[in-house]
Amino acid sequence: MAAYKAILLLLAALLFVTTRAAYSKVLVPAPAPPKLPIVKAPAPPPLVKAPAPPVPVIKPPSPPPLPVIKPPSPPPVPVIKPPSPSPVPVIKPPTPPPAPVVKPPTPPTPVSPLPPVKPPTYPPLPPVKSKEDCIPLCDKRCQLHSRKRVCMRACMTCCDRCRCVPPGTFGNRERCGKCYTDMVTHGNRSKCP
Repeated sequence: MAAYKAILLLLAALLFVTTRAAYSKVLVPAPAPPKLPIVKAPAPPPLVKAPAPPVPVIKPPSPPPLPVIKPPSPPPVPVIKPPSPSPVPVIKPPTPPPAPVVKPPTPPTPVSPLPPVKPPTYPPLPPVKSKEDCIPLCDKRCQLHSRKRVCMRACMTCCDRCRCVPPGTFGNRERCGKCYTDMVTHGNRSKCP
């Protein structure tokens, strides 16, 4: 912004100096040159044209006579006989192949039924008599949980109410019965780990 002001000030000063210098001198009209009498220049002599030499007339040479060319006569058209219809060969319908002999399907041999798969058997759950019995069971259940304290608090509540803690670190909740599986939070999520 300061650069623009400086340039503007410089231009204003330059304009002031040039106008001051231009009008500092008083203008004096220059004396007019003395008038000279007007003298007419002598008229030039009239131009005389020299007679043009006569141009000899040259006749263009006549073109040589064109030779007469006869158009070639068309070649004789050979006579083509229409083809005589050839006798149509008689086609016999193909004889159908003999039907393959189909053996009646043999009844499948009865497959011996597989014995029903038994769920894995677990050792009986340790009895829970008091809240102190829940601490080691819940500690084992929550050892791999990402939020161990939250898991321990929920597990202790479920163990105290249902008197059971499922084996392992995850799953197997059905082992503790309906009390353990049906316990939910206010948001209808499973409460027991």
